[in-house]
Amino acid sequence: MNTSSGISKITTLATVALMALVLSTQAGWKPGTTLPDLSKFQLEGNIPANLSGKVILIDFWASWCGPCKASFPVLNDLQNDYASKGLLVIAVNQDKTPALMTAFLEEHTVSFLTLRDANNLLVEAADVQSMPSSFIVDRSGKIRFVHTGFHGEKSTAQYKEEIEKLLNEKEGGKK
Repeated sequence: MNTSSGISKITTLATVALMALVLSTQAGWKPGTTLPDLSKFQLEGNIPANLSGKVILIDFWASWCGPCKASFPVLNDLQNDYASKGLLVIAVNQDKTPALMTAFLEEHTVSFLTLRDANNLLVEAADVQSMPSSFIVDRSGKIRFVHTGFHGEKSTAQYKEEIEKLLNEKEGGKK
C-alpha cells in the first residue's frame, strides 16, 4: 500500500466515524432513550443530586415563545398536584442571556425547577427543534413520552394521563 492510498483510507475512515458521531448526536431523545446525566451539560441552576425513582417532565422553553407562556401555568399545576407522588418538573431555558429568563420568570412565578442551558448542550443532545418540547421520563430513567409544542387542553390531558400512568408504575415500568 502506498502512502497516498493509506492516507486516503484513513481519511475515509475518519470521515465515516465523524459522520456516525454527528448522526448519533442528532438522533435526539426518543421513547426508550435513557435520560443522560444532566450534570454533564453545564446547566445553570441547581440540579437535584438524585433523580432516581422520580417521574420527570423536562420542558424546553424560551422567553420569546408564546406557547411556552401558555404552558407554564399547566406545568406549575402538574408540579403542585403530583410532586408528593414523585413528579419533578424541570424547565430548561435556552435564552441567550440570563436576563431574558429572569424577566420571564418574574412575570410567571412557578414552583418547579428552572435551569438555563446557556450553551445549548442539552438542547442539542435532545435535538429540540421547536419550543416548547417536553419529555416525560419514567422512574427508571427512560424517556417514555415526547411532546412537541403545547396545544392547550389537549396537551394538558395528555400530560396528566401519561404522568399518572408512570406514577402508578414501579421502577422498571411495571405496576
